[in-house]
Amino acid sequence: MLKNRGKIKRVFEEYVVLTVATLILVVGVHVFKFPNNFSFGGVTGAAIVLSALMPTTPGNLTLFINVALLIIGFIFLGRSFGIRTVYVSLLMSAGLSLAEVWFPMKQALTSQPVLELVYAVVLPAFSSAILFNVGASGGGTDIIAMILKKYTRLNIGAALFFVDLGIVIAACIVFDAQTGLFSLCGLLAKSLVVDNVIESINMCKYFTIICNNPQPICDFITKELKRSATVYKAEGAYEHNQKSVIITIMKRSQAVELRNYIRENQPTAFIAITNSSEIIGKGFRGFN
Repeated sequence: MLKNRGKIKRVFEEYVVLTVATLILVVGVHVFKFPNNFSFGGVTGAAIVLSALMPTTPGNLTLFINVALLIIGFIFLGRSFGIRTVYVSLLMSAGLSLAEVWFPMKQALTSQPVLELVYAVVLPAFSSAILFNVGASGGGTDIIAMILKKYTRLNIGAALFFVDLGIVIAACIVFDAQTGLFSLCGLLAKSLVVDNVIESINMCKYFTIICNNPQPICDFITKELKRSATVYKAEGAYEHNQKSVIITIMKRSQAVELRNYIRENQPTAFIAITNSSEIIGKGFRGFN
């Protein structure tokens, strides 16, 4: 019974995170991307270009394209692309369509296109990083990538980049050179921002602690910080004294607590702290 409750709670928390991340994506696209016709990448970029040629809105086109891609995904991939991706894809599409009705953007929010481009890149990139971190995606071109991966030997990253580049070129033709160049800048910046945000979200601190009395430090790690550690004996190279080496990994907020504790209680201890954004194991990514 308690196990089922714990599972339900984890699923609920996961979908809260998915919902919040998707709403951030909707705000970034609806408020900053659509009004400026920034046509970089993915389904929303294609929807912006097509909306200039068709009597409908980018939000409605996004919904139509995403539903079509989900159907294609089910046909070619079965259920392998996951219920979370379906949830995010439909929520984003519905959110954009509703936002156009409830909060229509007749013009850009400001008169500063560079400022708007920054938010049009950063907000969706931040959202995408959160979704990736919980094993989901926004659907759209990710579904195309999965189909290409399954049925071809194409370089998926290059293939999707050229598709996005084609959308940017279409924006130059349909709108103007300025919009196309802004879109190209957005396309180039997007992947860099996503990678950096993912790394920041996953950032952990790797401690190597060399000390004479490891037990108080280990007690603080296990009892106060609820983490674990590995301890082994070592010998100093200069005086050949026996030392203990403690290795532990934890989140950044906990790292500050541990560092302060060691400084106050064992000021002679030697501490080496290394950043790491890819920790796989119990208590970290992959085994939570």
